[in-house]
Amino acid sequence: MNNFVYRNPTELIFGRGQLSVLEAKAKQLGSTVLLVYGGGSIKRSGLYDKVVSQLQAAECRVIELSGVEPNPRLNTVKKGIELCRQEGVEWILAVGGGSVIDAAKAVAVGVPYEGDVWDFYTRKAVAESALPLGTVLTLAATGSEMNRGSVITNWETQEKFGGTCTFPTFSILDPENTFTVPRDQTIYGICDIMSHVFEQYFSHTTEIPLQTRFAESIMKTVIENAERVLENPEDYDARANILYCGTMALNGTLPVGVDTDWATHSIEHAVSAVYDIPHGGGLAIIFPQWMRYVYRENVARFVRFAVEVWNVDPAGKTDDEVALAGIEATAAFFARIGAPTRLADYKIGDDQLEVMAQKATPFGPIGRFKPLGSEDVAEILRMSL
Repeated sequence: MNNFVYRNPTELIFGRGQLSVLEAKAKQLGSTVLLVYGGGSIKRSGLYDKVVSQLQAAECRVIELSGVEPNPRLNTVKKGIELCRQEGVEWILAVGGGSVIDAAKAVAVGVPYEGDVWDFYTRKAVAESALPLGTVLTLAATGSEMNRGSVITNWETQEKFGGTCTFPTFSILDPENTFTVPRDQTIYGICDIMSHVFEQYFSHTTEIPLQTRFAESIMKTVIENAERVLENPEDYDARANILYCGTMALNGTLPVGVDTDWATHSIEHAVSAVYDIPHGGGLAIIFPQWMRYVYRENVARFVRFAVEVWNVDPAGKTDDEVALAGIEATAAFFARIGAPTRLADYKIGDDQLEVMAQKATPFGPIGRFKPLGSEDVAEILRMSL
């Protein structure tokens, strides 16, 4: 195990009816708030009215930034920064899924920064201050409710990068707020959660039994609850389990002391920067192909994955056969729940493969499990067609 320092200051407020604490939280953070949300689903579900009622009870002046995109755009972030500066916003409340929270984080660090907020995503600057941020989560997926990460798309340059921004001060997670999530978004969220764990599980770091078992328990819990939640979107316990898995998959618990990978996320970011596809859908397509491309770098890790997560019986099989059976089980799971399996499902052909490969590796090779250059990325994308 490697040395590590672990810190996570986000207060997680989980369960049915927990939105009731928002009034008290608002009173602590300030009288002018920027309310950030997406395309209007929170209005259709009634959540918007509940949130605004809590903010009004706290005597907050509410400034709104609506219309945050599924792959949040830099120009939307910049619009939010200007709103905050013009209106004297004291804190930000993001109501929605990971894209909304990511945009809100970018706004939060962009307001006090004198330069271009895109600097935080192109490794030109490090965020040193931010407006306080609260979240009300509506989708189990990114884990953005309890980490510092934020992914933003610069549509003009067709670049999509992750940056280190700011932790939410608090995050409210009521599983009932995920009941109305469309089926495809639920599926993409499940794929995203599994992919986050994969990025931290496939590692060459040794003597990490606790981190390994944490990761396996999250994956197995998602697998056990995925079809339940798709069969009955209002299954509270299944929604709650998936929701909490999404948080634990990316709140800093899994990677402590571990060399993690993240190559597949970089590849998917390049694909969705060019084609604007759903992030979880892209990951469901690419991850099994990444696995097939790299598994021989540490066959033993993939054997454990197959046996412990997918219950593959190793009797009479070679290590290669067991490892590949686990990879096939992963691909079959994604297909079974209705995720896309090929880039062709999004009408993506081979005409932009080299462009995407270059966009995935702007700072050099990606990944630690097997460092990948642009040629490797192009081959993985070719396998994904």
